[in-house]
Amino acid sequence: MANLTCSASDLGPLLVGAANATAAAAYICGRFDTVSTRLSDATFAIDTTYLLFSAYLVFAMQLGFAMLCAGSVRAKNTMNIMLTNVLDAAAGGLFYYLFGFAFAFGAPSNGFIGRHFFGLRDIPAPNFDYSNFLYQWAFAIAAAGITSGSIAERTQFVAYLIYSAFLTGFVYPVVSHWFWSVDGWASPTRATDLLFGSGVIDFAGSGVVHLVGGIAGLWGALIEGPRIGRFDHTGRSVTLRGHSASLVVLGTFLLWFGWYGFNPGSFTQILKSYGEGGTYYGQWSAIGRTAVTTTLSGCTAALTTLFGKRLLAGHWNVTDVCNGLLGGFAAITAGCSVVEPWAAIICGFVASAVLIGCNRLAEKFKYDDPLEAAQLHGGCGAWGIIFTALFAKEAYVNQVYPGRPGRPYGLFMGGGGKLLAAHIIQILVIIGWVSATMGPLFYALYKLKLLRISAEDEMAGMDMTRHGGFAYVYHDDDDSHKHGFMLRKVEPASGTPNTYQNSPRSTV
Repeated sequence: MANLTCSASDLGPLLVGAANATAAAAYICGRFDTVSTRLSDATFAIDTTYLLFSAYLVFAMQLGFAMLCAGSVRAKNTMNIMLTNVLDAAAGGLFYYLFGFAFAFGAPSNGFIGRHFFGLRDIPAPNFDYSNFLYQWAFAIAAAGITSGSIAERTQFVAYLIYSAFLTGFVYPVVSHWFWSVDGWASPTRATDLLFGSGVIDFAGSGVVHLVGGIAGLWGALIEGPRIGRFDHTGRSVTLRGHSASLVVLGTFLLWFGWYGFNPGSFTQILKSYGEGGTYYGQWSAIGRTAVTTTLSGCTAALTTLFGKRLLAGHWNVTDVCNGLLGGFAAITAGCSVVEPWAAIICGFVASAVLIGCNRLAEKFKYDDPLEAAQLHGGCGAWGIIFTALFAKEAYVNQVYPGRPGRPYGLFMGGGGKLLAAHIIQILVIIGWVSATMGPLFYALYKLKLLRISAEDEMAGMDMTRHGGFAYVYHDDDDSHKHGFMLRKVEPASGTPNTYQNSPRSTV
């Protein structure tokens, strides 16, 4: 927006001949200054409102995660997984406030880690307000939520407390500093010495959020080992189905809704024109395009997964479709603002293939992830990083990251391979960093016997053994109920005895 400027010395000569020309000029300019101030205030208010609304949408994704996780586990562990989702938000909020936001965005700082704004000291600042903290906190707890899905149904509660605090307070903030802070060594907004002349374009976090959460979950699940009964004595995969496809679908739609804050909201500002202004095209249009690319990638991945799994498994599976949809969203998150809508369709198509392939590899190597979190967020997130380096459009890159003419863009769009090189480095450093931090943490918890619950508790279900009772009476279809707690099936009041009391189907 052009600045409104006025001074009596400039306006006075135009009022020659008028009585008290200087005083009139000063008065008129004073009115212009007032209008300019009000417009500046309105701009900050509109942008802050937009960012807060986006933060609320991203936070609503926690409800989506909770429903998705609850539906994907067996009924006997419902209360446990719901509690861990609440814990991710609560513990993440405290530790991100104390340390995480400072490590991520505490400028000025070095390229590795931030060093200001601990406990939100010196906030608000010219470049950061409380709304920025709220928005970034919602991202941090999303990464923790991804990890919790990978280690569901067999993890001690204290382990959730420890890993959630460490991930949101240190591991994730350092990565977000590298790629999103103005001082980060690989940030595209860095003032000087951009990595390969471009920095990493990970707009909303295919790498920063999804790959981080996926790799952390991968290490947790690998160190814990598979759930009891997930693979039989011959090594054959046995499906341990979640107890509610309805909750899975509900959670997926809530996540879909929240993704419109996750991706378009990452602009953080909406009232910004491109060029001289005064036209229909500005950042508001880029935000709309970002919502469209997000939608198309997810829809394409969902349909591709639907037909792909139909060919492979012989039936239509709603849970697979939901995971495919989310995989498309995770993949487009990096490049959602800098690619054309048609490219998003390619992104979603390949993301579906990546997810199906990663699941096949997981079964082959006897890796057990109840929510396919590592495959979905890790595998599809990595693909999204590569996709952006291939399809980023020059015009969109220069609009979203202005001030650097000649910045590299997508390889397939004629921009050369520098951006691809930067993005390959991003994948490698994230895998290395998360492995070097979360891997030893999970292993230490394992050696201290703080990671996995006992076999007896796992067979019975953590709701009964750790949380005081079942979330609701439900009959699982897996064999583990044969060794669990016997529950009486409730029958209508009548004179006939309950012949089903000791039936195997009346157990959890």
